[in-house]
Amino acid sequence: MTERMEITGRFAPSPTGPLHFGSLVAALGSYLAVRSKGGTWFVRIEDLDPPRVVAGSADTILRVLDGLGFEWDGEVVWQSQRYGYYSEMLDELKRSGHLFRCTCSRREVLASAPHIGEEGPVYPGTCRRGPQKDTGQSAVRIRVPDLNVCFRDGVQGEQQQNLEQEVGDFILHRADGQFAYQLAVVVDDIAAGVNQVVRGADLLLSTPRQIFLYRCFGKQVPAYYHLPLVLGRNQEKLSKRDGPAITVNKDNGSGLLWCALDFLGQAPPVELQNMPAPEILTWGRQNFSFSKVSAVNNTVTFC
Repeated sequence: MTERMEITGRFAPSPTGPLHFGSLVAALGSYLAVRSKGGTWFVRIEDLDPPRVVAGSADTILRVLDGLGFEWDGEVVWQSQRYGYYSEMLDELKRSGHLFRCTCSRREVLASAPHIGEEGPVYPGTCRRGPQKDTGQSAVRIRVPDLNVCFRDGVQGEQQQNLEQEVGDFILHRADGQFAYQLAVVVDDIAAGVNQVVRGADLLLSTPRQIFLYRCFGKQVPAYYHLPLVLGRNQEKLSKRDGPAITVNKDNGSGLLWCALDFLGQAPPVELQNMPAPEILTWGRQNFSFSKVSAVNNTVTFC
């Protein structure tokens, strides 16, 4: 009999402001999916893009999570402290022949793209055989084949994307010297041994690119579960700009935690709503099931 693999998951917020309800849903879903099975749960701060980072917001997020009773394993990982590791992993892909330099500007890519995909213009492969301009700055792209990446998401069901036709060769290292999210998230999850990724459905379209990177590194692809998005009154994804009413703090944290359980379809008892946050989390650990989670994005009535 083979030993059952321990689940390892993570929550990886971007410190662009305080923790809001949409991020709380992602944190709760990833936490309960792991803790309900006795697994390991990490927290990673994705401060990869300095211009977007709001000073002090990462500490605020961690403080709120701690105050609500979330317990993570090991030290918090900060992407801003891992540039050397990203460089090493990028070099590995270079040695295997997957990468090429690209001197195309965004305007040039837009003008030459065969069509616009769901996440922007599809790169036409202009610099595949060598940079088209003599410039000191260039991005690094990964060469993608005409490949259908298929996977089954634990919430959203069967998924398929043709990387060449719908994305094109995508950037791993930008011309300004910043590492791309797609590279960082994959190498960080590989380093942590993450085998279960639970996050918002807004990242569903990124998953085929990440699966492709796992294959390029020769690593096992994790199981994916993309939770429904919390929508604002305008039927768009809830975000920090929706105002302070959706910001999680010590005063409203317990009530919003109950609302997050309810949003995820777990049907928490009404009497639990007025209980301390740690007791709500305990109930969640004992009762969480992905089979109750809807794939449909929805609005929410806050407690």
